[in-house]
Amino acid sequence: MDKIVSLSDAESPVELQKYLSSLTDDQLIAVVTNSALKGKNIGAMIKGIFKGSPPSSTEGSNRRLLVYQHCIPLCESGDLQTEVAADVIGLLMLETHALSGPSLAQLGSLFVDAIKVGKMGSGKSLELFPTILTALAACEALSYGKGELSGEEYKKQLINSLCSSRWDPQCVIHLTTMFRDVPLSSEELQFLVEKVLRMFTKLDLQEVPPLVYQLLLLSAKGCKKQVLDGIISYFKEQDVRQEEERKHGESLDLEVQSIPQDQLRHVEGTAILHTVFAIRLDHELGREFMKSFKTSYGDMCPFSVALLLSVARIQRYEEQVFDLLKGAIIKSFKDEQLQQGSKFLQDLLPAHCSVAQMILDTVKNSVFGWDHVTQGLVQLGFFLMETFGPKPGPFGKTTEGSVSVARTPTQQACKLGGQVLLQGFKVHEPIRGEILEQVLNRLVTKTASPVSHYLDLFSDIVVSAPMILLESSSKVTEAFDQLSYLPLATVQGLLKAVQPLLKVSMSLKDALILVLRKAMFSSQLDGRKSAVTGFLLLLKNFKVLGSLASSQCSQAISSSQIQVDVHSRYNSVANEVFCLEIISSLRRCLSQQADVRLMLYEDFYNVLRRNSQLASAIMQTLFLQLRQYYEPEQDLLPPVKLEPCITAHGDQVYLQEPLAHLVSCTIHCLLWLPNLRRSANLVADDSDDDEEEETGYQSDLQAIIESMTRRMIKCELEDFELDKSAEFSMGSSVGVKNNIYAVLVMGVYEVLMEYNFIKANYSKSGFEALIELFRHYHKLSELLKEKSGKGRAPSHKIPRSLLSMGFVSTLMTVLFRDNSQSREEALSVLRTNGEFVRYAVSVAVQKIQQLEETGNTDGPDGQNAERTFRFLCDMTSVLMWRYTNIPSVVEEAGKKEKRSSLSQLCLEGLLRIFTTCQQRLPAKMAQLLSTMDIAEDDAEQDDGDVTEMNYFYIRQFQRALFTQLSGGEEEFNSKEAQLLVSILSVLSRQLKPSSQQFVQMITWTVKICKETSFEDSPFSKGLLSLLFSLHVLYKSPVSLLLELCQDIHSQLGDIDQDVEVEKQSHFAIVNMKTATTAALLVLSQVDRVLDEVDWLIARKKSHTAADKLVSGEATQAGGQQDPVEKAVTLQLGTLLTALNELVQTALLPGNCTITLLRALSRTYTILTTLVKYYIQVFASQHAALPARFEKLVKLSGSHLTPQCYSFITYAQSGEFSGGGADDKKKKRRNEVNTAASAKLFRETKAIPDLIFGIEQYEKYLITLSKKSKVNLMQYMKLSTSRDFRINAATLDAALQEQDDSQETTESQDAEETLEPKEKKRKP
Repeated sequence: MDKIVSLSDAESPVELQKYLSSLTDDQLIAVVTNSALKGKNIGAMIKGIFKGSPPSSTEGSNRRLLVYQHCIPLCESGDLQTEVAADVIGLLMLETHALSGPSLAQLGSLFVDAIKVGKMGSGKSLELFPTILTALAACEALSYGKGELSGEEYKKQLINSLCSSRWDPQCVIHLTTMFRDVPLSSEELQFLVEKVLRMFTKLDLQEVPPLVYQLLLLSAKGCKKQVLDGIISYFKEQDVRQEEERKHGESLDLEVQSIPQDQLRHVEGTAILHTVFAIRLDHELGREFMKSFKTSYGDMCPFSVALLLSVARIQRYEEQVFDLLKGAIIKSFKDEQLQQGSKFLQDLLPAHCSVAQMILDTVKNSVFGWDHVTQGLVQLGFFLMETFGPKPGPFGKTTEGSVSVARTPTQQACKLGGQVLLQGFKVHEPIRGEILEQVLNRLVTKTASPVSHYLDLFSDIVVSAPMILLESSSKVTEAFDQLSYLPLATVQGLLKAVQPLLKVSMSLKDALILVLRKAMFSSQLDGRKSAVTGFLLLLKNFKVLGSLASSQCSQAISSSQIQVDVHSRYNSVANEVFCLEIISSLRRCLSQQADVRLMLYEDFYNVLRRNSQLASAIMQTLFLQLRQYYEPEQDLLPPVKLEPCITAHGDQVYLQEPLAHLVSCTIHCLLWLPNLRRSANLVADDSDDDEEEETGYQSDLQAIIESMTRRMIKCELEDFELDKSAEFSMGSSVGVKNNIYAVLVMGVYEVLMEYNFIKANYSKSGFEALIELFRHYHKLSELLKEKSGKGRAPSHKIPRSLLSMGFVSTLMTVLFRDNSQSREEALSVLRTNGEFVRYAVSVAVQKIQQLEETGNTDGPDGQNAERTFRFLCDMTSVLMWRYTNIPSVVEEAGKKEKRSSLSQLCLEGLLRIFTTCQQRLPAKMAQLLSTMDIAEDDAEQDDGDVTEMNYFYIRQFQRALFTQLSGGEEEFNSKEAQLLVSILSVLSRQLKPSSQQFVQMITWTVKICKETSFEDSPFSKGLLSLLFSLHVLYKSPVSLLLELCQDIHSQLGDIDQDVEVEKQSHFAIVNMKTATTAALLVLSQVDRVLDEVDWLIARKKSHTAADKLVSGEATQAGGQQDPVEKAVTLQLGTLLTALNELVQTALLPGNCTITLLRALSRTYTILTTLVKYYIQVFASQHAALPARFEKLVKLSGSHLTPQCYSFITYAQSGEFSGGGADDKKKKRRNEVNTAASAKLFRETKAIPDLIFGIEQYEKYLITLSKKSKVNLMQYMKLSTSRDFRINAATLDAALQEQDDSQETTESQDAEETLEPKEKKRKP
């Protein structure tokens, strides 16, 4: 060894060569091995060997090859020190270019064989392989087998054989790294990437991130999309497997985990980091990444969502990512809605993949240290809430309250934003502060738009993590400072949300009180209202010692008002002082505007119920206030002073004191006190000075109310200056004053009725007094109605009733359902007064309507969700009983008057109840139905099955409707029938479309439509709408539309008056009078079908585009048509036939014609889309045109297009014609002229759109004909409709007139007449 080195140093190449030739191969190998193992002078020695082996001589060349062949396995063996191995490989790399072609080929094969058998474990010598391959590619020719190959080809063979062989999982990473240095053609690169991606599943999980990193570096050469898709789909599969194992494990109660979840998540996190890093460096990769999601969101998965959110941290992609996610989310929700609403789509396509669920999964997965994702999640949450949150209405008005159930895709997207933030808040500590700050900022700054969604989120955060919030209480305190400037609804929501915190944090409470005190003196009315809201809330939630536990007062408290038991004895005393102080602050409000006073009166009763120790303070306040408006002189009438209740400002008159509400509040508190007494006596028998004082106020107030009742009964309208001669017009200040008086007096009468009903305790005399009060109330309300009815429009709605919800419920029950003998006599006083019964029902309906619109009612307990629901249940049962048990024939007397019967009112109430429950409390619908008393004869419904119960009520209403329809047309009550149909459609939404009851419901509806021939448009509209809404969940409605179109055609006749239409009647409900209504409904359904078809074609298009990128093979093998394409063609075929019927129908000019023209142009647009889809298919693959599609084209060409042109002619000529005799025509023309010109303007736009649609369709058909080599244009007739038209018949008539008036020569005339005729024939 030393000799080789010394000879090499001595610069004597000849001697060196001689010496090396004297050594045998084995000796040489032994020398190299020993030297390498000792690690001494190995570099110098190899250099020496190379020096003494000139590549020009065969011997030298062979010796060099020997060294290479020996050193490569030696380096791989792992026996050498790392530095030594690196030196050796470095030297070999330097000398590679000197090797001969055959030697290089041998070395290449050596490497490939070693890799195949898995001997390249350490991968040290792999660095040499790229150099060898590069040198190989430069060779001119190599002998291969019996022939010759160029070096480049040989290199290809090697790579091919390498990628086709089995790789040892250990060397995958080394090989991928090595290939980065190998020059590869695009096919080779693709082959290689596919190979590496297949190896993913064979690797240990921990080795995936480094391989991902190497692959991403390799993607700099190309195949970027393939690499990204491969990485994402690998993790997608792992997630799916993990989820399946988890479910499987749960069902078997076993822990089967091939991959531990946390390990998988950490690996995913690392892979995401690598990918983001690669995208930062290579913008081309970023562009590919974004592009792959733009086509369809179907390929998304929680991993790719997390990756997108991480990429969003790179500024240039931020906006793109959020727009992309926004689009995917809203599209996903819309698609889901479309699929859920159509049985046709459900049968055709697999279940929908929900992007929302993926995003929530990402939030869940991000717990495993994915800090790079969390920031994106917060941004996404707020982005969704802002983009899809409720918008301000016209003039900046906000809509009422938050929607309890998200129904539309935008509402769902907004709700998703809230869920992301709430879940994020729960699991990630670092982002809590930011989320809280952003939510509060938005609550404070967005005063012009609704913030109910942020309030809901804030309230959820408080409930889920109150203690965490206390750490950031300073942020909440900052928000309090803005209270007096915020809209009232925001203040109420905010205070309700922070309420649980106030009980545990003194500092928060103190800060709030300071702010509220300031707000008390705010110059803005809203500021003062906010202060009152805040103070009342505090009063309701800070218990004073000795107050009864809520359960003793049988009071249900909603979960958001959880009592935190931190009140020691000291706290209770402090609370009492604190509460009394608040009450004294609130007393000041009693001299402010009516709105502020109203808030107090509406809530004092609730305060008293929650905080019974404040009774004396509250009663005193009410007593002092009421005394100002009460006339103490017993002989004077009226007993209330109305003058001080109003105030004038300039010539405007305002309400100053809502007197009726004051009396109402006093009465409710008075009626509640005995309950307190009873409960307090149970708790303790000690009596207090306080109690005596309280009793004093109580007896004084009772005396006042008793006296008021007595004197109000004696009063006549004149006593209030409200007789028939009084003025009630809202234009003058006197009229306004009288209106205010009337409303106040009516309110007082109502409130006294409630008090006397309860005090009467079912005595006859008490009820007689009540009826007297009602008589006065009714007289005044009739007067108001009559006066307001004199104007053009009734300016006066019946004022909101002041009866409490509980009382209305009790009253309705005793009026209709109370059968006890002892009460019979007293109740008959009320029952025999028809007006009173009617009034009770209409107030009940009014309360239900208020619930439907705002979610709560006025008066005590109106805000309490449990009680309002109980009220709904009671009402349902009473109204249902009243409607089903008393036939409407009994009340035929009401028919002569122009108002709805009691039965109709009951139905309206029921409809509103069902709608309210479905909109606001969908989960409680079953409970609502189960509380309704089932009629005795059908008592077998004990199984409690919800669907059965629901169907039981459906049958009840079906029976009622059937009874309506089986009478003659004169006895038919259209309004009632419409209400019944509406109720049926609400209840049928509760049926599962797969259930047998649903099928029965459809069958029944179809039967009714086929057999009912009443000429009542509104009723037929309701019934057909119900039919469509059910049918679409059962199967595709196209065949039904076709039948209806045939009916409409046969009813209205043809546009060509000479054509006799064959009389068809599938559905009797379509008749002369209802055909136009039916046509409009049919067209709206056509639109819906077109939506579905359009969606399907778009879906197919995006899939075709994606398939084209992946592979180019033909999909339609063996003449099998794709099910989606087949379905689209069939739907459109039936639809064209249906439209062909409508387009020949003599529809009335106006709305119906325009709608049809629009539907037609849309049909042509969608036909064009379908043709474009086939053009795209032909561009990517060669397939035959489906026969069905050819038939569709033929149908459109031969049936629809010619008819469309005739219809256009009809529509244009029929604009002003129609009508009877001449004078009628003229009269109508004058009226219609302005409207008609506007209509014509609209119509003229619809006609060009349609013609353009037809021509576009034909243009693309020509393109498709060329591509598919099928002449599709043979079915199209070119139209003359747009050419200059001369109507021969009209012309003849005109010329005939001319002929009569001017006696000119016959021959001339004949010539003139003939010429245009010739023109007409020409085409």
